[in-house]
Formats: sequence, C-alpha cells, structure tokens
Amino acid sequence: MAFVREYSPADITRAELDAGSGWVLLEFGTGWCGHCSAAQPLLQKFLGGYDTTHLKVEDGKGRPLGRSFAVKLWPTVILLRDGEEIARAVRPQEREDLAPLIDALERDP
Repeated sequence: MAFVREYSPADITRAELDAGSGWVLLEFGTGWCGHCSAAQPLLQKFLGGYDTTHLKVEDGKGRPLGRSFAVKLWPTVILLRDGEEIARAVRPQEREDLAPLIDALERDP
C-alpha cells in the first residue's frame, strides 16, 4: 500500500485492529510534531519496499487507541500481523532504527 501523508483522527478501534488480517504499519503522531515530520522520508522509503497497509493515526491526550498501545513518544510505528503486535520503532531517524520491523517483514514475507 502507498505511503499515507496525513494523520487522521482515530476512526479505527483497537477491536478492529485486533481482528485484522495481514500486515499493518500503524503510525502514531501529529502533523505539528517535528519528530514526526523528520521521520516521514524514512518511513516513505521503508514502505515502498513492502506490501503492508499504512495507517497514520493522529494521537494526543485522551485518544484511546494510542493509550491502548502504550504510545508515549511520537512517532511510534507499530507493525501488526493479523492484529498482533510484532515489532515497533519509536522516533526512527535512520534505517537501523527500523531494524525490528524490517527483520519481521523479511522473516515472513
């Protein structure tokens, strides 16, 4: 799936994600976050190499989806497979920061 440029309010629930199938890259952050903006070129390049759904969720105080995943810093990128968390990266800046996600995707394409 193509890279998603804009964060959107959480229109999806944790129950929907848990019941999902296939690979999903769940990205939590906000449009005004400097760390989130800085990570976008890296994430766009990363997503170009894998067949995964990209969900970009606007996070913040009182947002239940981010809290259910214990998100504390932005961006937090979580790789799900069939609704289960497989790997995560927090504030990725370099390709090496995405190593847990890359390893998981390459282990089981």
